Amino acid sequence: MNLVQHIAAPLFDPSGQGVRQFTELGIALLLSSLIGLERELQQKSAGLRTHTLVGVGSALFMEVSIHGFGAVAGLVGVRQDPSRVAAQIVSGIGFIGGGLIFVRRDAVRGLTTAATIWLTCALGMACGGGLPLLGAAATLVHFLVVRGFPVITRRMSMVPGDRVELHLSYRTRRGLLARILELCTKRGFRVTDVHIEPEQPADGRERGRAKEAGVVLSLEGKGPAYPLVEELTYWDGIIGVGLRAHQDAGD
Repeated sequence: MNLVQHIAAPLFDPSGQGVRQFTELGIALLLSSLIGLERELQQKSAGLRTHTLVGVGSALFMEVSIHGFGAVAGLVGVRQDPSRVAAQIVSGIGFIGGGLIFVRRDAVRGLTTAATIWLTCALGMACGGGLPLLGAAATLVHFLVVRGFPVITRRMSMVPGDRVELHLSYRTRRGLLARILELCTKRGFRVTDVHIEPEQPADGRERGRAKEAGVVLSLEGKGPAYPLVEELTYWDGIIGVGLRAHQDAGD
């Protein structure tokens, strides 16, 4: 009975549950919410709620790991190792991250969101472990990578060897798509993906005649794609041509 009292007496001791611990949880809440809000605005599978819960939960696990076992600290034969809980957090977050990654038509998606969940877990652990400045720095790194890097890659999108997307709208039943693919190949581009949009009547009064369709070609090449766009502009039956940087499939 004395052993039970020895363990139970400090359970509601305010030490380890003071202003510092609540502040650390609050910082984790704020930082993880910022990352979650950015993901929510990008309409990703894991948004504001998921990232916030991951960040706050990781911080709470760290608080429990550091302050939650004071009652058994003085017992003979009992060893305290706060790093054990931290290691389990790192292992457990993999289940959430793995559930966000999926493959569709040889394209892997969700990698960036899974990595963001992993980072949010780490910043929550940093806040719970008494390192809020590191957590804030990790949050800044997130916005630098996710928001800043795409700007850099877009500016470099037309350098030789880069990947681009060719957006076309054309009149069907003229064999244009086959000629377009042949032209891309002749110009030294490799077509990695073809996405065709549903056909629509060119004119509401013309049923059964020429229709309009859209196609997105993902191209890889060693030279600029502007000459390709310029040539297609003069083709009969081509309604519109657009070119932009290849969209990252790992988001």
